[in-house]
Amino acid sequence: MKTIVGFFCPFFLFLFYTLGYGQQKVAGIVLDRNTKQRVARVLLINTTSGANVFNNARGEFSLGVQQGDTLIAQREEYKSDTLVYVGQEVMVFNLQKTSIYIEPVTVVAKKNPDEILAQRRIDYAKAYRMADAGDYFSVGPNGAGLSINTIFNFLSKEGKNARKLTAYFQQEYEENVVDWKFSRNLVKSVTGLEGELLDNFMIRYRPSYYFVQEANTYVLTAYIRSKYEQFKINPYFKPLPDLTKIKIDEK
Repeated sequence: MKTIVGFFCPFFLFLFYTLGYGQQKVAGIVLDRNTKQRVARVLLINTTSGANVFNNARGEFSLGVQQGDTLIAQREEYKSDTLVYVGQEVMVFNLQKTSIYIEPVTVVAKKNPDEILAQRRIDYAKAYRMADAGDYFSVGPNGAGLSINTIFNFLSKEGKNARKLTAYFQQEYEENVVDWKFSRNLVKSVTGLEGELLDNFMIRYRPSYYFVQEANTYVLTAYIRSKYEQFKINPYFKPLPDLTKIKIDEK
């Protein structure tokens, strides 16, 4: 066991040192080219290093880069946008919708977040199997030992991609839960806001997944009313937080 651990530890240290060498973090934000509203759930890819991350609900992100790296922003219903890092303090992506936006009037048979996640698990069953680390130890006729298949899945490129994909689906699920409960219809019915003011309120006071997961309708309505009192003081204020303080989990 000591021999195996001694083999893998230097390997991982070398791997982490290699990946991190020469890189620095750059902050950024993704906007809609036409409305200038922030766009969330955008996949940012460093095509030079292969690193990638999703921005947060406020459209912000942080990603490791080197001089000359090419970054691409991708999201469904939008055309991709590409930027080259040449020392910018903040990288601003502007995404163009693939079609003209029409204000929705009704939504028919919209799937809830649990249904969407369940379908993801069916459609990407192989990825979920590979992403599950399982037990690193197996028991056979000759006793207990390391599971070769589990170690291979953990170290292989396919296993790494599977973990990234399933992590994205989990993030997608959490964002869908917030969208489902903190809906435009609910906020509009409580505040009476419409159009740009409604969009501004939705962005500024979007709650976390963990909050809406525990909150019932009464608690969520009280939250909206409380924030609306703050909102009325300066409804057109659109704060831009310190992007250098964004914390992104890049595992």
